[in-house]
Amino acid sequence: MKGILGRKLGMTQIFDESGTVTPVTIIEAGPCFVTQVRRPERDGYSAIQLGFGEVKPKRLTRGQLGHLRRHNLPPLRYLREIRISEEEVSQYSEGQRITVDIFEPGEYVDVTGTSKGRGFQGGVKRHGFGGGPKTHGQSDRHRAPGSIGSGTTPGRVYKGTRMAGRMGNQRVTVQNLQVVRVYPEQNLIAVRGAVPGPRNGLVIIRSARKKQRQE
Repeated sequence: MKGILGRKLGMTQIFDESGTVTPVTIIEAGPCFVTQVRRPERDGYSAIQLGFGEVKPKRLTRGQLGHLRRHNLPPLRYLREIRISEEEVSQYSEGQRITVDIFEPGEYVDVTGTSKGRGFQGGVKRHGFGGGPKTHGQSDRHRAPGSIGSGTTPGRVYKGTRMAGRMGNQRVTVQNLQVVRVYPEQNLIAVRGAVPGPRNGLVIIRSARKKQRQE
């Protein structure tokens, strides 16, 4: 399991030798630093904590600065954990630098980010409801959700019924995105398709779990 933190820059197109166009998302991935190694005998599970994005020291608390200065690391804005297997723990050490060249074109990755917040939205936009009829006097029912339950049985509204409400601003993972290009000099990686979140949003790039199981 390989992983790195990055910043979504935006989408563009890449043409191959045959002229086929591929939509890609450009991500500034790394360099990241291993700020802590979680070991099963001490922590009960195995993982590495990665730090990304240098900031001014005043942006961090004293506890965060002390955590990073133990290994002479610069002030880092983001700290995230990535689970790894017990056999892989020995491959990492605190203070180690990780760059985007751990991935190669053709690999498949899972990208996790926070989706754009849309605020309070109705059922048509949030869930794709069809709305009410446009005729027969339905002047104010065009985007209404309609019935939300039965009558006497069950006599209540089921939990989880789709209604209007807050939309977006959730953790989303897009799986099995293919790595199209890697630019180690610029710390950039291009993955096929769309990635959740706004421009400059934090994303986590990891090896594709489902592809590994298939292999």
